[in-house]
Amino acid sequence: MEHRVGPAPDAAPQVRPYHHPAAGWGAAKSVTRVLVEERELVDGPRAIMRMNHENGGFDCPGCAWPDDTKGLRLDICENGIKHVTWEMTRKRVDRAFFAAHSVTELAGWSDYDLENQGRLTEPMAYDPESDHYVPISWKEAFEVVGAALRGLDDPNRASFYTSGRLGNEATFLYQLMARELGTNNLPDCSNMCHEASGRALQAALGTGKGTVDLKDWESADALFILGVNAASNAPRMLTALAEAERRGAQIVHVNPLVEAAATRTIVPHEFLDMALFKSTRTSTLNLQPRIGGDMALLRGMAKAVLEQSASDPKALDATFVERHTAGFEEYRALCAATPWEELERQSGLSRADILRAARVYTEADRSIVSWCLGLTQHEHGVDTVREIVNLLLLRGNIGREGAGPSPVRGHSNVQGNRTCGIDHRPTEAFLDRLADACGIDPPREHGLDTVRTIQAMRDGEVKVFVAMGGNFALAAPDTPATYAALRSCDLTVQVSTKLNRSHLVHGRAALILPCLGRTEKDHQRKGVQRTSVEDSMSMVHLSLGMKRPASPHLLSEPAIVAGMARAALPDSETPWDWYIEDYDRIRDTMAVALDGFEDFNRRVRLPLGFRIKQPARELVFLTPSGRAEFSTAALPDVVPEPGTLALGTMRSHDQWNTTIYSDDDRYRGVKNLRTLVFMNRADMRERGIADMGAVDITSTAKDGSHRYLKGYTAVPYDIPRGCAAGYMPEMNVLCALGDYSTQSDQPIMKHVKVTIVPAAGG
Repeated sequence: MEHRVGPAPDAAPQVRPYHHPAAGWGAAKSVTRVLVEERELVDGPRAIMRMNHENGGFDCPGCAWPDDTKGLRLDICENGIKHVTWEMTRKRVDRAFFAAHSVTELAGWSDYDLENQGRLTEPMAYDPESDHYVPISWKEAFEVVGAALRGLDDPNRASFYTSGRLGNEATFLYQLMARELGTNNLPDCSNMCHEASGRALQAALGTGKGTVDLKDWESADALFILGVNAASNAPRMLTALAEAERRGAQIVHVNPLVEAAATRTIVPHEFLDMALFKSTRTSTLNLQPRIGGDMALLRGMAKAVLEQSASDPKALDATFVERHTAGFEEYRALCAATPWEELERQSGLSRADILRAARVYTEADRSIVSWCLGLTQHEHGVDTVREIVNLLLLRGNIGREGAGPSPVRGHSNVQGNRTCGIDHRPTEAFLDRLADACGIDPPREHGLDTVRTIQAMRDGEVKVFVAMGGNFALAAPDTPATYAALRSCDLTVQVSTKLNRSHLVHGRAALILPCLGRTEKDHQRKGVQRTSVEDSMSMVHLSLGMKRPASPHLLSEPAIVAGMARAALPDSETPWDWYIEDYDRIRDTMAVALDGFEDFNRRVRLPLGFRIKQPARELVFLTPSGRAEFSTAALPDVVPEPGTLALGTMRSHDQWNTTIYSDDDRYRGVKNLRTLVFMNRADMRERGIADMGAVDITSTAKDGSHRYLKGYTAVPYDIPRGCAAGYMPEMNVLCALGDYSTQSDQPIMKHVKVTIVPAAGG
């Protein structure tokens, strides 16, 4: 029972093709159901009206899509409302709940049932004699953490994780505590998501972020959306896609599955369209490469551009290439030497399809290429993102309006976490500024990322694990290995808003420290505080909670970090308590320590905040050559071996990261089912698998070991041959801990090698 995630189905599973627009009345119905179920018919709508607005509003704790720049009053989406309502629930997990339920009992509950119990209300400590969590005061809890950290013979025996939702001020204090303690062990969810993007963009352009903003999206002639399920993962992107289609821009979606966002939408705040059931197209071309075939598609497009330039010099921006890039001739030779037959075989697309995409690109004056985890969670994720940059450079689509690379970050402030210091591989320049600003001597050696933290916990090298948010036990790969690693720790500390699996998969000692949610007022000595966040396009703005906290015993995330730091570093000269009295004081220090945060307190109070400077946007490339660098990586072989399939894990629509709202996936036509695998019908026939038949799935790791899922349901779907897909976190068990990219160190969750056969005895 321990690995079960979704709620118990109350009806038989159903799978029917979905033919309706994304968002629209389906989203409105879903939101209404959530508001009714959570009994938030008053505060819920109030929160909706305050979300994503700079004047006294709070930032959506869901995705990192930028706030509307035109003063839109309902800059919201279905998943954001679900996320906020889930946090605002009236249900409570208090000391009476923990007294009534042992950890062993709770371990048998589904993860849906755990989170559905409601908000945590006070600090709790695990009592091994009774197998229950019992109340503990904040002072005692901090001392438990402090004693454990002070007792380590090496600060690198502790690791400090963050999930991404942490505000910038808490983030800065968190990394400061870890580095003052003496470690760079700062793993985060980026290690599992967009690490490849950051490394690729840094190598190619000298910046680890995209160069475009929302205004660029509003003026691009062509948008290429690769490996993104926008309707579920960044639903407010639908507004940008609808507006682009109306002004005549070309929109190309590239994904093994044609998702709902790549067809039509009814944007909910466009009331007349809602009333008339009027939908807008969100694509002009859909391409379905095989899993991992995006790099071959991109190189094929580049090859087409270069071949066209022989007869049409305007196809290539030769002036830009000459003035601002390095390595072009080597790249041109590589493209010329790559046969079309190999590009077709690796991409899974025809030459005609590749040329159609290339034609859209060459006919557009300004193009944006956007991508998400469909490109990064592969062995060759860094090379694929660099191939995006190669393609953009050919036509000078960097450093001008309406053009550039645009990674879609999945979680609110995950980019801000990295900007503000959550990085296990900090640069010397960052550490030098931190040392000067804060008067500490930070460690210089690289720390542990997510995968290596799990390995170190498993091997007994990391003894203390602290997690600021998230559900690490479920989010990480190789679920049994991650469980065993957490249980090997002397102490695990989870800072959370709700009960989840990571509280039950714990070290010999364990603490649950409950924090304020994004929607709640943060009262400190100098009054109600605001926190800042950074969206996926480098805009930094303030967020102000509106609701009374779920419990008087909750502390803010900055206050919890400060409490742990005081206990762990009793001789520290860092003014932890002074910082917590007024977060402006934290921001003043950040303004000195962080590049791009100068004059932080004034600029963050501007309408919509401020954009962190991006040198590459101004054609300043902080690379060794001082130019944008072409990459000449070899194409990987992504064609599955005979009898095997490439499986990618993904979220359902009624899900946010590891939080499952129901067993439904509306946009893929699924009801009451999560233990499924989407397959090409021809692949099913070849294996003797019936529609909706029971199957067993076996993954094969790089080291030859196997992992298994039994009794899943095979669902025929429009997906390329040789490919399969299913839901995380259930399928995380199939991704071995050692199966991570040698380029980015990310777990290869989008390219798991599997065999699928009819279930034994089925």
